[in-house]
Amino acid sequence: MSAAQPLRHALLSELGVDHGFGLRGCAALAELRRPRQVHGVAVVTAQQCADWERTPEADAVISEEAGVRIAVVTADCLPVLLAGDRGRAVAAIHAGWRGLAGGVIGSGLAALRERLGEPGGVTAVIGPHIGACCYEVDEPVLTALERHFADSLPRASRPTRPGHARLDLGLLAREALREGGVASERIGFLERACTACDAERFYSYRRDGPTTGRLVHFISARGAIGEG
Repeated sequence: MSAAQPLRHALLSELGVDHGFGLRGCAALAELRRPRQVHGVAVVTAQQCADWERTPEADAVISEEAGVRIAVVTADCLPVLLAGDRGRAVAAIHAGWRGLAGGVIGSGLAALRERLGEPGGVTAVIGPHIGACCYEVDEPVLTALERHFADSLPRASRPTRPGHARLDLGLLAREALREGGVASERIGFLERACTACDAERFYSYRRDGPTTGRLVHFISARGAIGEG
C-alpha cells in the first residue's frame, strides 16, 4: 500500500511553496528542522534546529533557507503555516489553547516580518486540529483565553454544562492572524479536518490518549525572489 500524501492548500501552492499537512500513514520525512514544542510562544530559526540535540524549546520556527523543510507536530493542537513575500520566508507554528492565549501566532508573524525586513503580504493556512464539535474546555481555559480574545471568545465558545464550553480553536487562530495584519483573503483553512472526528486520517490525543502518534506539518522557503 502506498504512503498517504500530505494535505496541501491552494493558497500556498499558488506561491510555489513546498508544504504539507500530515496524515496517518504519511511517509517519514528526512532532515526536518523543528523545535522542541512546549506549548509556549518562543520562536526559533531553522538554523537553530539543525542539531536536534541542541534545539531550543519553542513553538514556532522560521526560515529563509530555500528547500529546507521546517515543521511542527500536532495531535489535536492547531498547526499554522505562513509564507511571506511570495515564499521567500516561511514559518510553522504550533498552537494549542496555551499558545493561543500567550500570543504564539502574533510572535510567529512578528518574527517572519522581521526577517523579511518589511511588512509585506503574508499568506497563512490553518491545518487539521480538534474542532469545536469535539473540544470541550473548562473555565480556567476560557479565562486564560479571554485576556487575549475578549471580543472573539463569545463567538468561539458554546456553553455545554456549568463551567464548560465547546471551543473553536480555528476561529481564534483566524482572529489572531487578522489581528497580526494578515488579510482575510490570504487566510486558508482545511474543511472537514477535525482530528478527533476522523480516526481514519488523523491522530488525536483527546480521542486516543498519550500513546497516539503525531501529525507532521512542514513548509520550506523558495529563496530570494528571482531564484525560481
